[in-house]
Amino acid sequence: MTEHDTILIEPNRLFREGIKHLLADSPFHLVSEYASIQQAVEAESVKSKLVIVDYPVDADETLSQLRAGFPDARIVVLASELSADRLKAAMGAGADGYLLKDVSPEALIQSLQLVVIGEKVFPTNLAALLLTQISAPAPQGSWRGLSGREREILQHLVMGASNKLIANKLGITEATVKVHLKTLLRKIDVNNRTQAAIWAMNNGITPEQSMSGDMPATRRLQAVPA
Repeated sequence: MTEHDTILIEPNRLFREGIKHLLADSPFHLVSEYASIQQAVEAESVKSKLVIVDYPVDADETLSQLRAGFPDARIVVLASELSADRLKAAMGAGADGYLLKDVSPEALIQSLQLVVIGEKVFPTNLAALLLTQISAPAPQGSWRGLSGREREILQHLVMGASNKLIANKLGITEATVKVHLKTLLRKIDVNNRTQAAIWAMNNGITPEQSMSGDMPATRRLQAVPA
């Protein structure tokens, strides 16, 4: 069984002990634990595959600091509240997953396994909440200046597709996808593909609207039941 070095950041000691117990018989090897993101960023020198973190009060700033401190790690946020705004803040700051703290142990391990292979995960209920908040038609000016190809790429980003998969679906090279993506990020004024996907959903492109029947489910944004 392949082990993934994992860091846990959680201010509640009792909850932290509970997570440690759940991870004990899993592929996720806990190498360090901290009470705050600041402590982790200041103290951590070990390169870890995964960071599990409690949703912080000032999420935009501190999660961005965490992402900068662990640029190669996958980051999963554990939150106590079902909130589309918190999901957007977490994903926009570079998180790869957003889960509620009352998730079942089985769903937690399943979600972590999906994240370490490159997926993005969030709860089923939150997915439905997010879709209801972004289902209104996009303002007409939102797409102004975007080419047809850039819109297609946005649709695939909403589904969490990799550059390779986008290239295969559109019949172009990965290098061409990267060129389009760079231009697209500049046009809509975002910093990364996750923020681009959130922008697309906020402007009327939802996973249901853009999903094609033959898109492999393992490359979509994963909604994990509690």
